[in-house]
Amino acid sequence: MSSRRTKLPAGWEVGDANDDYEYVPLRLPPDVTRVTASMRLAIQAEFGGWELSRVRLYNDGSRRVLLKRRKTATPATEPAF
Repeated sequence: MSSRRTKLPAGWEVGDANDDYEYVPLRLPPDVTRVTASMRLAIQAEFGGWELSRVRLYNDGSRRVLLKRRKTATPATEPAF
């Protein structure tokens, strides 16, 4: 994964090194509507194999999203947001 990875919110620990999943945290800014966020995440699920693990909505309207997918033998690519 690239340097775009950010620190996970408190309580979002994602298992140990033997886990079968890889995770990527994303931050969606407040100007991204719920419908747009839903469509972006659906596209990542369809073409990138990612699934939604957690979402946290903040008072300012921003969202922190945690995506996961099963680890594969091929190198991982991050969702393009």
